[in-house]
Parts: sequence; structure tokens; C-alpha cells
Amino acid sequence: MTKIKKGIPLIDQHNREFLYANKFGGNYVPETLKKPIEDLTDLFQKLRYDKNFIKERDYYFANYVGSPTPFIKLHNLTRHLKGAQIWAKVVSEANGGAHKIYNATVHCLIAKKAGKKFIVGDTGAGYAGKMLSMAAKKFGLKCKIFMGAKDIKRQRPNVNAIKRNGAEIIPVYTGSQTLVEAVSECMRYWVSNCDTTAMCVGSTVGPNIFIKICAWSTAQISRELKVQIKNVFGKIPNRIKLVNCVGGGSSAMGFWNEFMDYNPKQIEFIGVEAGGPKNSKLHAAPLSKNAKIGILHGSKQYVIQNKEGQISETESISAGLDYPGISPLHCFLKDTKRARYTSATDEEALSAYQLVTKLESISPSLEPSHAFAEAIKIAPKLSKDTIIICNSCGDSLKDKEIIKKKLGSYKR
Repeated sequence: MTKIKKGIPLIDQHNREFLYANKFGGNYVPETLKKPIEDLTDLFQKLRYDKNFIKERDYYFANYVGSPTPFIKLHNLTRHLKGAQIWAKVVSEANGGAHKIYNATVHCLIAKKAGKKFIVGDTGAGYAGKMLSMAAKKFGLKCKIFMGAKDIKRQRPNVNAIKRNGAEIIPVYTGSQTLVEAVSECMRYWVSNCDTTAMCVGSTVGPNIFIKICAWSTAQISRELKVQIKNVFGKIPNRIKLVNCVGGGSSAMGFWNEFMDYNPKQIEFIGVEAGGPKNSKLHAAPLSKNAKIGILHGSKQYVIQNKEGQISETESISAGLDYPGISPLHCFLKDTKRARYTSATDEEALSAYQLVTKLESISPSLEPSHAFAEAIKIAPKLSKDTIIICNSCGDSLKDKEIIKKKLGSYKR
């Protein structure tokens, strides 16, 4: 079995074909995209080690994104569950309300270095689109956002924010009208416009370079968290569980990155996928439901598919997790057993949202509510010296209408 190598960034642990563990990832793209991807790969490889670019990135992370985001103990939830301590990294306090701002900011900085005047991106929950529209406005780039028609209806607050930022939303009416089609249409557009236009993939999916840029950008979350943990506890405690929702996988990669070399017995990674409605066979949990390997959006990964290898329909109350594939990096972590993956149903996520919002001052969106559902499930079974940290990577305001429809009211 392939093992994760210590001291080497996870994003670089691929072979010459850009495959992790010789089977996940790669660049399965049309011939017309090979040169633009090679050019972007070469540019990023230079910039990621350029001291001036790092300085510029860090400046905007601190003065635009709002780093560092808070790290807080959830005292009331901890007392209520009578088990492990529950903490939260409140990434939703970042500018725009979610972790996607890190990736969007870096992509816009790279686009400027490449001399591009336009940038396009995909979005599901609307966070990636909202953040890219914000960053594009900040850095003077014209922006188009591809979004499934179904998601446009259920994520109205973020749709309105994208429009206020001056970006054009391109509705996608094909297939399930969700994130998977939005990514596909965005890539098709880029094929024809890559000379003048940069593309930002909103998660750690797609051809290898987009996985790398996204993971490298969101790693800021765990860099901050590592310092914050040491400041609070004086050291890295012996029993930590880092719990994160997983759709495409960007927030989890950012949350776990700096702790990759720690012994899993000391720092365990727990990824929580979208289990879908309780009484339905539909879900968006390729890792925990044992999906088979397939190719989606230019890379090999575990994909929810039928017997003929066609992409299957998915369902989740959370638009940001409603995706049939998963980052090749998470496939790598699953196969090496560095991370454990499970799922939470729509009902469990809603219940977790209610409990956290009732007891604490934070109001997680339906994506991180999946992570809180797992924390609520395991905390009572664990000792009080165990530290559970959830990545509260999005705010519930975008889910206001969904929550009101399901629960009858919305409380933030």
C-alpha cells in the first residue's frame, strides 16, 4: 500500500502523470487545454516559491480575507454532550463568510501575474462564486460564474451577492442542474477563451494544477490553527480529532494540511460527507459509500456511478456537498487510511444546526453542520481530555430559505 511521505507537501506526492498513489488525479483534458494547463502549472510552480508573491498573498490574507479567523471553545455544547471538549475554527468569519475566499484571492493574484483580464469559475452553494466575484472586483478582473439552475433557486442570498459584485451568472440547465454540471460548463467555456481568461475551480477537484492551487491556498486555515492550538494549550495535545465536512474537499484539505505528518493516533482526520435524505437511496458520499474509481472533470477519483459507468444522480440538502466525485487528495488519504470518512444525513445536519445555533454564538451553514453532526455523535463516547475541533467553514445565512422551509423558522 502506498504511504504518505513525511516532509513532502501532499499536493506534490504524485508521479510524472500527476497521479497520487498511481491511480488518483491526472490531467484527462482535451488537447486544446493541455498547453494552458502546462503554462498555469509552470507559473504556479514559480510563484509558490517566490518570496515577493508569498508576501503579497499574506498581505491580502491579513488585510482583505481577515486572517486569522477565530478558534473558540464551544462551552455550552461541550457541557450539553458531557464528553470530549468541542472547539470550532470559525472560518465563516473570513471576508465573505466562508473558506472559499482564500482560493479565490490566490487565483486572482495569479491571473494578474499571467496578464489575464477575465476570470471564470463554478459554484454550487454559491460560496465559491461569491468569493470569486468579490476577489475579481477587488483586483479589477471581469468575472463570469457558472451555476446550476437548481442551485440558483436554493442559494438566493449568494446569488444576489454575486450580482452585486458585478459578476455575470451563467445558469446551467443540463443534467441535475447542480455543481457537477456547473464545473463542466465552466471548463467548456475556458477551452474556447483561455488566451484572455483565467479559470478558478472552486474546490480541490479538476486537473492537477487546480487541485494544487486550491489546497495550497486553503492551507492558511491549518497554519493559523496550529499556532492557535499551541497558544491555547501550550503544545499540541495528545488526542485531537479534526472534523470537517467533505464535498469536493477544499475546506478539509485546508483544515488538515499542517497536521499531515502527525501520528493519526494523536491527530485524527474525520471527513463527513453528505448522506442525503434519511429515507432515500440518493446521497453525495462517494468515499463512505464505497464508490468506484472513474474520471470526472479531468481527474481520476472515486465517483458515484451506475453499472454502466455513467455519473449517478446525487442529493443533499447542502448544495456545497452535492457532488458525485471527490478530490483525488481525499481518495489518497482514504486509501492510505490517514483519514476516516463517514456521512451525515440531511436530518442529522439540520438537527446539528439547530443544537449548535441554540447553544452557541455561531450559526454554521448546512455544509459544516454535517461535521457538527458527527462531533455531536462521537463526543459523549470520548474522554474529557479529547479535543474535537470542527471547521465551521460557512455561515447559515445563505441557507435561510432552506432552513425556514424545513424547520418553519430561521434563527441565526
